[in-house]
Amino acid sequence: MNKPAFQLAGTVITAALTASGCVSTGEFEKAQADKAELEQQTRELQSQRRALEEQKTALERQQGNLRAELEALARQKAQLETSNQQTKSQYDGLVRNLTEEVKKGQLQVRQFKDILTVEVAEQLFFDSGRATLKEQGKAVLSKVGDALKGYEDKVIRVVGHTDNVPISTAQFPSNWELSAARATTVVRFLQSAGVAPDRLTASGRGEFSPVASNDDAEGRRKNRRIEITLVDRKLAQEVQSSGAK
Repeated sequence: MNKPAFQLAGTVITAALTASGCVSTGEFEKAQADKAELEQQTRELQSQRRALEEQKTALERQQGNLRAELEALARQKAQLETSNQQTKSQYDGLVRNLTEEVKKGQLQVRQFKDILTVEVAEQLFFDSGRATLKEQGKAVLSKVGDALKGYEDKVIRVVGHTDNVPISTAQFPSNWELSAARATTVVRFLQSAGVAPDRLTASGRGEFSPVASNDDAEGRRKNRRIEITLVDRKLAQEVQSSGAK
């Protein structure tokens, strides 16, 4: 082989080897890039998996909390149903004990949820403008006191109410004093009748909590009253504790 031919063959072989080397390097770099991409995708999938597992744990925790809340609500419902039934029984018992007075219209017994109220017209207990119990009122109040003794789970709130006719005396400068004095008189009588004093409270609302219009005599008569309300002792204690905070 002459020299030019030898040089040409060498050039061809070198070019072939060079071309072969370039293809191998490109494939290797592509494989590395594919590997890096797969590794990145793997990391992202692992991160997504951890996030999903955390969400699952959070949802399971929420589900547990909701289940506990539902169970608590079910218990509260059962307790309320029991309490309402007890209050209804107490209402029926109170009405039975005071049937004669209710029939005569001397008093009314009302139930609102778990609160019982005995409402007595003023004229049964007191003369106009006075806070001294009448004999007829004492007889009825004695029977009310006997009925109230059986409800040891209740506290007793006595509230005096008047109409809007002004009063201005040395003893009662306004209806505030008159209504409060009448409530206190009733509380003292109930205590003397054997009702535990730690169950009793007295207050006066004057003319500021009417149940009827004060524009006519009938409405004013309805507004002059004594309300004896029985409230669950635990509820009263919770309200008192809440107010003290």
